Amino acid sequence: MPDRQMITRVQTGVRLEKRLLKVLKGLAEYKEMSLGDLLEGIVLHVFEGKLPFSDETLEKVAALKAVYGLDLDASSSHRLEEKEG
Repeated sequence: MPDRQMITRVQTGVRLEKRLLKVLKGLAEYKEMSLGDLLEGIVLHVFEGKLPFSDETLEKVAALKAVYGLDLDASSSHRLEEKEG
């Protein structure tokens, strides 16, 4: 096991699309990790141009997207507009 690195985590008030959050929470539970740990892992992989998930995990993501009706994809990220109210 590689050497552990000591870090400092901070609480944040990040806002996410509702269905996207449900998929992320479901995936974190499936992977038996916290939502924060999942997000850190995704971001660290992507920052290095690496895919964060195996084919098996991507199949689980697809299943969770279907369950929660998440029809957004990468191209949606530049076209999202929040409802008022």
